[in-house]
Amino acid sequence: MQRCLVTGANRGLGLAFVTQLLERGARVLACCRNPAQAHVLDALAAAHGDRLAVHALDVADAAAIDALPQAAAKHLQRLDLLINNAGVLVSGERFGNVMAESLVESFVVNASAPLLITQALAPLLALGNKPRALCITSQLGSIAQATSFRTISYAMSKAALNMAVKRLAAELTPRGIVVLAAHPGWVKTSMGGKGATLAPADSAHALLNLIEHAQASDAGKFLAYDGAELPW
Repeated sequence: MQRCLVTGANRGLGLAFVTQLLERGARVLACCRNPAQAHVLDALAAAHGDRLAVHALDVADAAAIDALPQAAAKHLQRLDLLINNAGVLVSGERFGNVMAESLVESFVVNASAPLLITQALAPLLALGNKPRALCITSQLGSIAQATSFRTISYAMSKAALNMAVKRLAAELTPRGIVVLAAHPGWVKTSMGGKGATLAPADSAHALLNLIEHAQASDAGKFLAYDGAELPW
């Protein structure tokens, strides 16, 4: 996993991915909406030289996704690991206050973008060394485990992402590209909140080991960060 691209890379889990990939000696393209505000990424770039490049990417912008392969090819030449990490959660959703724009934003960012990004980068992944695509989903996207209405936009969009991963796996496994959906655990980030139980570094470490050791037989699976298979 020496040539890697991470979305949502400026904070939380995404930043932990970038940090640990650099520690493993990887070359990384770190994508985020506002590089001018990504001060930790700037510090990492200063420390690691040309192994890290920061790229402006709004995953809700179709034109930005269309332009991504060119930027990735320039910095990475090929792609061994794609981490679709960028996501959005609308807080405070309960039955009776769900807004149409919340559903649209959630589906665009959480479900459509990972599909379109993986599709756009598939030619670079095909050039990669044991290429992998890791899509960060959520246990809340499990229909079998659904027990409440709250965070409905997030839950629905993650269920849609899980379907995208199954379909991507069907298409890309014959090309040698392994695609997985993984639940990162309840992570201490701005999205996970202060009550979360797992540090971003610990989740990222487990997920990187998970995707590194994934085989073709694992393609399309819905897994937890510890490797447990989750029900659809």
